Amino acid sequence: MSVEADAISDTPAGGLLRRVRLPNDRRTPAAARALVRSVLEEAGLESLLNEALLLTTELSTNAVVHANTELDIEVRADGTGLTVTVTDFAPGPVEQLAIGPRNESVDIGEVAERGRGLLLVDHFASRWGTVHEGTGKGVWFRLEREPTGEVTAVVPATVNTAEAGTPSVGSLSALLQVNPERPSEEGVAEFAANLLAELARLTGAAGGVIRLDRGDGGGRQLLARYGRAPRDDADTIRVPLSVQRPYSGELELDASPIGYAQPLATLVAERFSLHLENDRLRRADLRRQTWLTFLAEASELLAQSLDVNLTMALIPQLVVPRLGQWCAVHTTDAWGRLQLAAATHADESMLAQLHEILAETGPDAILTRLEEASRLGTQVMLGAPTEGFAVPLVARGTRLGTLAVGRHHRLRHDADEVAVLEDVARRAALAIDNARIHDERHKVARTLQASLLPPALPRVEGIGFAAEYVPTGSEVGGDFYDVVPSGDDTWLVVVGDVSGKGVQAATVTGLVRDVIRILVDDGKPMGEILCRVNKTLVQRGGGRYCTLAMASVSRAADNVLAVQLHLAGHDRAVLVHADGKTSFVGEGGTALGLLESITSPDVEVRLQPGDSLIFYTDGVTERRRGRELFGTARLRDAAGPLAGYPAEVMAARLRSTTINFSVEEPRDDIAILVLRNDA
Repeated sequence: MSVEADAISDTPAGGLLRRVRLPNDRRTPAAARALVRSVLEEAGLESLLNEALLLTTELSTNAVVHANTELDIEVRADGTGLTVTVTDFAPGPVEQLAIGPRNESVDIGEVAERGRGLLLVDHFASRWGTVHEGTGKGVWFRLEREPTGEVTAVVPATVNTAEAGTPSVGSLSALLQVNPERPSEEGVAEFAANLLAELARLTGAAGGVIRLDRGDGGGRQLLARYGRAPRDDADTIRVPLSVQRPYSGELELDASPIGYAQPLATLVAERFSLHLENDRLRRADLRRQTWLTFLAEASELLAQSLDVNLTMALIPQLVVPRLGQWCAVHTTDAWGRLQLAAATHADESMLAQLHEILAETGPDAILTRLEEASRLGTQVMLGAPTEGFAVPLVARGTRLGTLAVGRHHRLRHDADEVAVLEDVARRAALAIDNARIHDERHKVARTLQASLLPPALPRVEGIGFAAEYVPTGSEVGGDFYDVVPSGDDTWLVVVGDVSGKGVQAATVTGLVRDVIRILVDDGKPMGEILCRVNKTLVQRGGGRYCTLAMASVSRAADNVLAVQLHLAGHDRAVLVHADGKTSFVGEGGTALGLLESITSPDVEVRLQPGDSLIFYTDGVTERRRGRELFGTARLRDAAGPLAGYPAEVMAARLRSTTINFSVEEPRDDIAILVLRNDA
């Protein structure tokens, strides 16, 4: 290719000229192609479209990627061809202008390499070269169409001015056919840039911008830009965007408000406003769906905990950082004073400072504002240095405390976030109240349960008594045990299980226990005691029944313990010999409270020194692991290796073995009583 030293010549009379400045942006090549395409269509040079778009893409992409500056694109068209010049503003040495005839080689690989970016230009262009001006340098190429002998009418040249007359129907159709590609942040910006490019092509504007304020505290931001930014001292067209609050914005076009430029700008602004409003509604819908999902998940997490302290510690973790920079939960004590229950901060290094600020007192302290929110039951704003707001925690008409939330850095809570936080406060208050109610019920149940059991078992020389009891849930169970002295060196051992749970079961349990103690004090034999208890349950048991294992323990000769065992519908006891052998003892009888008369066979068991007798309730044998029960066989196998251990150790080991059988919480109370001959 030969080298010449002159730059491209001026556009011949009767040609087209477009010159636009584009930003350093990834969308610039698309805008450059749109400009070249519009000139080719107006000049009737569609036959050069593919080559022109290819070379324009190559040069504009190189300018964006390598020069990293804005670029000017100048497009000239005449009756014979098209000239495109792409100029960037990166500093660099002055180079020779290389101008030559079209390269006729078919294989692009045979083209002399002057740099990777110019191979395509050298191959396809009729002529090309480089230019250097005072502020920048660039590359130009010339494409000439094959002569056809037809005369083409060309619109007179214009530079950065609006064309005379009215835009064609095709041009307006092209403007209306610009559509968004995808519903996203980038899709909105691309749609705005494409509308600006088409508007500038129709009006001859040098550039334009669309600014948008989404009402999120970030202010008005540049959403899209085409060409150079409108100058303050030039005539421009400004059209506000017709969008709903909190959105606001405007379209500004670097063109004189004459002719059809103003109505076209208004048309584009209205079309983009409609798309922006659809995008706002889509965002609002997605955001509300997100908040609904968040509230559902928060409710599920809060409902899973019935521990007061755990529930209050969970609340700030749900709020931060999604709804605020920090969060603090205060609860009222018995005197109505606020006490800090839990607090967290998105920046853990600020947590200590947050605790100090929350602990401050005085008329301007945050604690004073929180007390006001709790007292008035309304939302209260919090000032610096921890800006935010506080809402009261109210459940079932009772004020439980406050929930304080600090705003995000440089962003204020919008109406949706405030509504979500108020909803979180209502759900959190209800969760705290439920946890407190559960805690109170649990304490009542434990207190009532403890009253149905002996505070301690008697200590007898040569005889070991030990018991383990595992309650379940917040309701009182019907399991009980007792050891009652019944004469000289005689004791009555009782292990029973009243049907059902709750207050009624506890009432029947207390009734059975007290009747047995009274009858023992009166010296009644075991058979009569069982009959009297059965009669009492039939008359006053409220339809509940009781299974009972009752054993009379007395000393015999040769350090042997004589045990008279009665089973009223209860499981057989496990006899553990000193050598580790085990067996079940006792004969089944009738449960108490079901029939007017009962049968209860008497079985005598003699405990040699070192022998043990284990009583238990069905909470042991019916301990579940999936569909599998612990069962009597496992209990017997677990008791054998414990021979030789004290009664306390045997009871504790059996309790541990039963509990560890399953990871699930016990479904029924567990009672174990061990009688051992320690002689």
